[in-house]
Amino acid sequence: MPVRAELLAVGDELLYGDILNGNAAQLGRQLADVGITVTHSGVVGDDIETIAEALRAALGRADAVLLTGGLGPTQDDLTREGLARAAGVELVRDEFLESQLRHRFRDLRRNVPDMNYRQANLPAGAEPLPNERGTAPGIKLELLGGIAYALPGPPHEMQPMFASSVLPDLLRRAGEPAVVVHRVLHTSGMWESAVAEAMAPEVQRLAAQVAAGQDRNPTIAFLASGGQTRVRISARAANRTEAYKLIEPIEAFGREALGEGLYGIDDETLEGVVHGLLLERGETVAVAESLTGGLLAARLSETPGASETFRGGIVAYQAELKDQLLGANAVARGAVTEETAQRMAAGARERLGATWGLATTGVAGPTESEGHPVGTLYLGLAGPDGTQTRHVQLPGDRPMVRMLSVVQALDLLRRTIQR
Repeated sequence: MPVRAELLAVGDELLYGDILNGNAAQLGRQLADVGITVTHSGVVGDDIETIAEALRAALGRADAVLLTGGLGPTQDDLTREGLARAAGVELVRDEFLESQLRHRFRDLRRNVPDMNYRQANLPAGAEPLPNERGTAPGIKLELLGGIAYALPGPPHEMQPMFASSVLPDLLRRAGEPAVVVHRVLHTSGMWESAVAEAMAPEVQRLAAQVAAGQDRNPTIAFLASGGQTRVRISARAANRTEAYKLIEPIEAFGREALGEGLYGIDDETLEGVVHGLLLERGETVAVAESLTGGLLAARLSETPGASETFRGGIVAYQAELKDQLLGANAVARGAVTEETAQRMAAGARERLGATWGLATTGVAGPTESEGHPVGTLYLGLAGPDGTQTRHVQLPGDRPMVRMLSVVQALDLLRRTIQR
């Protein structure tokens, strides 16, 4: 069985949202990549008994706990005390650590309060972990049938300590850990539920294997963000070749089941795929934007080499500018219509000399416009074979509507070129 680990971040600032828990994401990825299963991730406040309770619970479920934060010199840094309470031992001043701290502060020419030397206190039986980037040593302590590693909260201190002290020790305890590989299928123009429905037969097949007593390997996860849904297929094996063999049938199924919704794998981006399709055909695109206000142009210009395929854009927010710059007839017919989207796209294609003209118009919110509800989106696309439109009703607030509109526009262009 693989080593199971839990992550525990300590600090009121994390609970109150003053700081985001980026350490958990970083550690989770790195542990998963070496075959160490992360079963739980949590946050606790600056309270000794709360930290101790969380440790007891975590080590009742997992083999190892990685704590981050609460190792500094101030009164609210209580991870050491929480570890000692959970282990049922006292804190002991490590004279060698204290001497190191005094030398370090002297070298930095800093006169510090005595409370800084709290960082030399360790739970009895604990081993200090060297901190090359800061003053707070880490802590390694065996307790309750498992092991706990306490790391500093600042990422620039936490990451080197994890890489040099914690990860090698975990791998030694794991024996010969498995290699974990991932294959990510990227979709656009499909809601998460539609992606999950398409992949349902494979999800059910894997669930049946687990019910029959087999290991949970491979796994499928659905990750929705940025208006797109990713299907992450993960497999664990003795080497990368064997792991990818486990992934292959699921990937093949996904490619077939997701159809046009699938635009790329692993590190490919939607705008990068669009750029590649245009480059392959020797074509270009220009944009006309209303509710997206330049976001579409910014996305198209993110890919290196985008100048070879992206001609430029016109942001025409007010109806009269849509008419003057793009010939949209928006003042007479309305800014939020299929006809306006078509005319804007054709105007961008003609005026900017592109193969394709792509346009966005609609209602971003927070209130309705021209009788249309918030989230109304009309896309126009003009190309060598004429014009087309797409009408979509999007969810969310103003920022989300604008972001989703960009994804919908890029997806329309991608699908049309690929067809």
